[in-house]
Amino acid sequence: MQWTDKAWGAIDSLVDSIFQMPFVEELRDGSLPIEKFQFYMLQDAKYLEHFGRVLAYIGSKCAANEQALDFFDFGKNALIVEKALHENYFTQFGIAKDTAIQIEPVCHHYIHFLKSTAAFEPLEVAMAAVLPCFWIYQVVGDQLYATQSGSGNPYAAWIDTYSGEDFAASVALAKSYVNQIAEQSSAALQDHMLTAFITASRLEFLFWEAAYKQHTWVG
Repeated sequence: MQWTDKAWGAIDSLVDSIFQMPFVEELRDGSLPIEKFQFYMLQDAKYLEHFGRVLAYIGSKCAANEQALDFFDFGKNALIVEKALHENYFTQFGIAKDTAIQIEPVCHHYIHFLKSTAAFEPLEVAMAAVLPCFWIYQVVGDQLYATQSGSGNPYAAWIDTYSGEDFAASVALAKSYVNQIAEQSSAALQDHMLTAFITASRLEFLFWEAAYKQHTWVG
């Protein structure tokens, strides 16, 4: 069994819960209130900005040039998606391009979890921590694409971003690198990787939940 098989088994029930979230269900049928999606878009823009930097930092720590270049590409692609949010989706969903974005609690926690993991934990753990953002989005995106209601879903363009062969290829590559590095790791380090993977997966759930509830700082 590969490390990623074990990791996915550890979050299987969590992924089922994600599919049943109101945010995801209402994305599927297009009924999600626009203000909830706007909240999500703004937080996602800031998340992707920092996620891209984390991926590039991981690339700088990779010993193999090929891995380094691929993680640099992952980071670049995250920033390209962030740019697309501002230039296309913000306008489409009624958000001014120059909107000042405050990073709200869950996004703040997720960003700093990834940054601190990349900075202070072994490379193996950092790779495991960033994997859920790739993998869970692919699984959710593919499922939404296959089951979305009708042809008039206002969120269809966003769903398309996280479905399809190009994104799937990036996910497969990221998984392969995590499996390779896990094979060379001790059992204790693999367990550490799993803890980081599960934590990041829980934060994926909380990110969507926070958008649906529009969870902001107190005061």
